[in-house]
Amino acid sequence: MAKARVLAGGVAITLMALGSNAHAQSCQNQRNNACINSDALWPHAGPQRFTSIGGVETVGEGRVSFGLFTSYQSRPIVLHISSPGPNGTDATAIDDQVTGTFLFAFGVTKRLELDLMIPITFGQGGSGVAAVTGKDALRDTVSRDARFGSTFQILQRPRVDPWDDRARKVALAGRFEVSLPVGDKDQFAGEKGVVFVPSLAADYRMKRLFFGAELGLRVRSTAQLGSARIGTQVVAGLGAGVDVLPRELLSVMVEARALPVLADQAADISIPGGTLAQRGTIIPAEWDIALRTAPLSAGDLVFSLGGGGWLPFSSDAPTTAPRWRFTLGIVFAPLARDTDGDGVLDSVDQCPRVAGPKVSSAGTGCAEPPPKPPEVIDLRAPTPTSTSTPTQTPTPTPEHAQ
Repeated sequence: MAKARVLAGGVAITLMALGSNAHAQSCQNQRNNACINSDALWPHAGPQRFTSIGGVETVGEGRVSFGLFTSYQSRPIVLHISSPGPNGTDATAIDDQVTGTFLFAFGVTKRLELDLMIPITFGQGGSGVAAVTGKDALRDTVSRDARFGSTFQILQRPRVDPWDDRARKVALAGRFEVSLPVGDKDQFAGEKGVVFVPSLAADYRMKRLFFGAELGLRVRSTAQLGSARIGTQVVAGLGAGVDVLPRELLSVMVEARALPVLADQAADISIPGGTLAQRGTIIPAEWDIALRTAPLSAGDLVFSLGGGGWLPFSSDAPTTAPRWRFTLGIVFAPLARDTDGDGVLDSVDQCPRVAGPKVSSAGTGCAEPPPKPPEVIDLRAPTPTSTSTPTQTPTPTPEHAQ
């Protein structure tokens, strides 16, 4: 509980410090502003199997998870400006962007986890809103909106090896996150206000095969960039994967996610030098293929590498849908698995599938070897004769005979 108090205090201090800057980061321009989060991929803290689909497992009780998820995306925000030519011109507000998200989670109970996500843009290029307003150029490095939340296991999967027969069941988790408007203004690094993100995540495993899904909302006030209006969105994701090697040594996953915007879109807007063209319904959607390996600590330490791009629901990529995206992640999320149920966690158990005591001559968590049978001596057996040479009595000589 001491760790929980420390973590809760740290989160409270962080939120107060971040919240104190919220008014300074307010968005004044009601029509052409950059108070739109250019990165629609919001990675989750804690144990995760897919790139974007929320996991259904939580960190072990009293344990801490931490990690770093990085993402490169190409041209996530492009403004299409009508011109005298037949096709118009494109102004690339965000051309290239590299963002890292620091992930933290704490297991409050066996079912409940607290999460904290802190994203930072390490580098970016593009015109920003200069194509629309003539000012506010992009900076290379910016802070983004921080998020915090919780995960609760509704249908819990046993904390065992994923290839164990007991793991073949549906698991369900409820997730709730809050995004605070603390990112740098006019940098496409955050939202106009607070964003609430409730969702349900589901997972099903069949030994080598596993499937995931998530459905939720991003409830936000509407912000406008030219003719694009980004408001409340549906969050939907589907994924499937296969363990190429056993024990999570190598997995391949494919997934798709879509975030349809529920806000009505604006009509074409006149700006100096042209008109921002209306694009119709905005549905940012992406596909992704990723590799995942968890070779250490019984699956607690995970490395992932992925790549993908936008799904063409329209002829042009909508706002916040990148042309290409590549991801790289490393996360330590102690799951507190105990496959053999002997009270020794798999991460330290030298025999994780055979129950045994914590202290054993055969190794931590291993069963003691059977004792050697005692040697039995049969007292009724005849005594073996001596093999030594008998002593010879000397033959008397005639002198001795006299």
